[in-house]
Amino acid sequence: MALPRGDTYGPREATVDTGDAVVWRNRAMVLFDRIPMPVAVCDPHGTVRLVNAAFALEWGTTAGRLKGRPILDLFAPVDEAQVDRIARAQKARRRSRYTVVVDWLGGDGVRRRGELIVDTVSETAHRVPDLLVTVRVFDAAAVPDRTPPPATRPHPQEARILALLAAGATTARAARETGLTTDGVTYHLRQLSRRWGASNRTELVARAYAEGVLVAGVWPPRAAS
Repeated sequence: MALPRGDTYGPREATVDTGDAVVWRNRAMVLFDRIPMPVAVCDPHGTVRLVNAAFALEWGTTAGRLKGRPILDLFAPVDEAQVDRIARAQKARRRSRYTVVVDWLGGDGVRRRGELIVDTVSETAHRVPDLLVTVRVFDAAAVPDRTPPPATRPHPQEARILALLAAGATTARAARETGLTTDGVTYHLRQLSRRWGASNRTELVARAYAEGVLVAGVWPPRAAS
């Protein structure tokens, strides 16, 4: 094995070649995009920063359209306790691997069940970890053939949240408008998703109109009395 030119085993002056850095970054992105399993990189709050081609294909869209979306808008956890465990690990700055069983509606219109393999990662020990999320789809035979449960009339607060979402509000804005915390809004959305068998916010809004929870043909959207 040949050592670099002028090498010793002592310290050497570090140099930075920005050209090389760009080349290696591009190579890393190509490798990331070629991973056959759907993979996403999320910030500590679960907002999607980056997805590979397999992830975008699972949703029948492009990577750019998924950037900035909360990961739990795309997947409905079967057991909320699994999500809470990850949140506690982040607060404690723990680095580990966790799994969350989820349901979702793929870009082909087929409902699937699988699991999110979540690694908490960060550059320093004191930073709140980011989330590296890999999607594993269960075997087709294991996917439950379920129909959405019967609709239950939402609570007025839930109907108000649905109206805000239909108008394009973010979770933060919905929290401000309703006087809830962002966690409170997320809780109501998860409850509605479970109740209606919806896997994302677009489905929730569409179902709200279909069930007459939101008034059709008016803008801005408003809840039916």
